[in-house]
Amino acid sequence: MSTRAVLTGVGVIAPTGIGTAPYWRSALTGRSGLRLLARPDASRSPIAVAGEVTGFEPATWIANKLRVQTDRWSWFAMAAAEMALSDAAFNPADHPNFQLSVVTASGSGGNEFGQKEEQGLWAEHPSRVTAYQSIAWFYAASTGQISIKHGLTGGCGVVSADGAGGLDALKQAWRLLGRGSKAVLVGGTEAPLSPFALTCQSTLHTVYRGQDPDRAYLPFSPHAAGFVPGEGGALMVLEERAHAATRGARIYAELLGHAATHDAHHHTAPAPDGVQLARAITTALASAGREPDDVDVVFADGAGHPDGDAAEAAALHRVFGPRLADLPVTVPKSAVGRLTSGGGALDTASAALALRSGVIPPTAGADETASLERYGIRLVTRRLRPARLRTALVVARGTGGFNSAVVLGAFV
Repeated sequence: MSTRAVLTGVGVIAPTGIGTAPYWRSALTGRSGLRLLARPDASRSPIAVAGEVTGFEPATWIANKLRVQTDRWSWFAMAAAEMALSDAAFNPADHPNFQLSVVTASGSGGNEFGQKEEQGLWAEHPSRVTAYQSIAWFYAASTGQISIKHGLTGGCGVVSADGAGGLDALKQAWRLLGRGSKAVLVGGTEAPLSPFALTCQSTLHTVYRGQDPDRAYLPFSPHAAGFVPGEGGALMVLEERAHAATRGARIYAELLGHAATHDAHHHTAPAPDGVQLARAITTALASAGREPDDVDVVFADGAGHPDGDAAEAAALHRVFGPRLADLPVTVPKSAVGRLTSGGGALDTASAALALRSGVIPPTAGADETASLERYGIRLVTRRLRPARLRTALVVARGTGGFNSAVVLGAFV
């Protein structure tokens, strides 16, 4: 696309930190936020370990009247949006509202709110179901609430592509900039730790079923036993470059390219050959005007299950060939869990922070030697400051065959 787009603000809600700075400090140390579920209703959960956000006070961010109308997933999105706008020093009231947009991604929606309403319906009486059920669970609820609160009346939308959604939302935001928007709040959050949501995820053979947080979610490891679900995500301010320059905005990174494909293989398992994932990566690089040799770091999807890890490794070998053995690859989400659509957004925020700081965060719990021997991938196991860090590739996949790739560049 001819429109140049830059990231000027980041807001993060994660199991390892509320706010961009706390999250980034934790990410650079590799501190894990995975733990045994502490929810009051966790005792009967089919999944014991998760990346649970703690210390989040909804009243700090959401008015009481609005809290009773919305789900935890939307609370995260609204709080992260506030953080991103503040970080970008961007006041929507100072700009024409029809030039401001919102695009979020969601793969789970307001599942906890919906579960409570359904319990009221069946255990008590239909009158116990509130009118807010019709809007609180809906995938576009976060986009709508952010748009209303900040008066963002340009193009608004929601993308649903499971784990790939957070990256696909960036492309939609980029399109909106090309159609006249000057800034877009973009990203994704999830809160899929309600009993209903965990029960749904427990039907997947790729989920971790143990009770040891230290052994859970080990991407590209010979001991990988499945992914760990998590909650949270990130919202970012994506601006048209000239608009950002005019107002003297600080720029984290430039969005250079994106591509998405689909495996069309199986409703839960990824294609083992990684062909379509590789095509997403090469197409994203081509759209960015970059070659595989230009990539300085890969923020991998990191399934944490042998099948998914092997498929992603196959794709990366197709793209990078022998160079992959020396290319830094990291999976910072191993410290927070797989956040569904929030994961791609958080990885993009992490890549932008890495490009701006010149430091790559590690993969929590990784074994560099084991990943290299088994998959030919050299995982970053401690914070790394490479001699060159100008181009980052972010990869995300979603259950059902979704593949997405984003290329970010250091802003110069």
